[in-house]
Amino acid sequence: MPFEDLLKQLRERTERVLAMGGADKLARRKAEGHLNARERIDYLIDKASFIESGRFAVGIRPEVSDKTPADGKVAGFARIAGREVALVSNDFTVLGASSSVTNMKKIRHVKQAAAQRGLPLIFLGESSGARMPDRMGAAGRAIIAQDPTEYQRLRETPWVSALLGACYGSSTWYSAMSDFVVMRKGAIMAIASPGVTSIAINKPIEPEELGGWKLLTGISGLADLAVDSDEQALDAIKRFLSYLPSHNSEPPPEAAVAPGSGEPCRGMLEIVPESRHQVYDVRKVIKAIADLGTCFELKERYGKSVATVLARLDGKSVGFIANNPLFKGGALDADACQKVTSFMVLCDSFNVPLVFLVDVPGFLIGVEGEMRGMPGKVINWMNAMSQVTVPKITVILRKSYGQAYINMACGKGADEVALWPTADLGFMDPAASVNVLHGLRQEDDPERFRQLVAEVQRDTSAWALAGLYEAQNVIDPRDTRDYLIRALQVHRLRLKNGVGGHRLANWPTSY
Repeated sequence: MPFEDLLKQLRERTERVLAMGGADKLARRKAEGHLNARERIDYLIDKASFIESGRFAVGIRPEVSDKTPADGKVAGFARIAGREVALVSNDFTVLGASSSVTNMKKIRHVKQAAAQRGLPLIFLGESSGARMPDRMGAAGRAIIAQDPTEYQRLRETPWVSALLGACYGSSTWYSAMSDFVVMRKGAIMAIASPGVTSIAINKPIEPEELGGWKLLTGISGLADLAVDSDEQALDAIKRFLSYLPSHNSEPPPEAAVAPGSGEPCRGMLEIVPESRHQVYDVRKVIKAIADLGTCFELKERYGKSVATVLARLDGKSVGFIANNPLFKGGALDADACQKVTSFMVLCDSFNVPLVFLVDVPGFLIGVEGEMRGMPGKVINWMNAMSQVTVPKITVILRKSYGQAYINMACGKGADEVALWPTADLGFMDPAASVNVLHGLRQEDDPERFRQLVAEVQRDTSAWALAGLYEAQNVIDPRDTRDYLIRALQVHRLRLKNGVGGHRLANWPTSY
């Protein structure tokens, strides 16, 4: 047969590449219950849609060229739910998926193709960091920092990262630049490994303490979601991408509305207490408003006094920003500010309208907040919100006090503002106001205190704000879903086919 020897060589080389780091390493991973780099791709994508880029690439140094199949990073293009994506899956069985001259060229290629062709970019992370022989000495310096766009993030297409093992070096950097980060519990993300870090700080440190899921999802906020398995992480990637367009020049995809989606909102009066002093979980309010089964919360364990949730209304993607009285009474702290700002950046960059559900007593004041630069975070939020170009619809449920009234897109900060009859528009809690304004406590003079509280409350009702046309409507809480659907129909970006202005496209991914 013509070309028989060459075709045989192709088959043999292909088999060596697909063997990855060898049978023993692959067997150990399987015994641990973890997928390998190629299995992760197969699970994530539409069947038989993967076209690999750089299958026969190897390490640039002669001593490793015969033991670096695909040079430790499997890259290419595929489809998810029929849509094209670009992806990189790190193969830890090959030199710990360490970053090298060759495999960084592969990453650069798929990144450029994703930006130029409008493809979401997915990083399946697990890496040991830089490949030291490639990076050592003057010659090593000459091969890094050669790509001026390596750390550029313009949010032309969504970026997603999964942390699926030990993640140092490139897996850390690309996660910090991504729009969505999901991690498997047991995975670690840090600048350097525990061993290197222990030497640097001169004391032992456990991997979980350095960069485990509790730290990343609850303290630093660098991960959006933690799950129990590789498969759950890959499912989360698919779900996240389903709310977003493939690129920023098109609106998000639409989905069918589940039957019965209008029913839960009819029970709204059973979810939210009439008294502003009683707490409730605002996520139940969001679920009652959204299409059935479509709520996908980001950063659930971080900045918990506010909920940021992707969902659908009438089949269309929307982002909810909602104060949650269940945590800190809904008062906004430094983490909550950072969480909301990053969520607004995400939604505005990819043409997702925003809905604000307001029940906020103000900002959480105190020494800790000042030490964390709270004033700057409040203004970061305002700066970002002033540049949002997608529709913003606000519903004030109960309290909306102080500066937080402005931050939660009330007044001229929104395209439409609606009030529940329970809305309370004071500057702070009435009892606290009397204490501040008059230096009087209830126990000092109960009758005088009651009179002063009534005076402070006089102009704080929903009717007073609506009377000044600072809100466009007062609605029955049970009609909130219908109101939001109709308001978003009015304010859809018709002149630009659902595409916003993207003024926040180069906002820092973490700060």
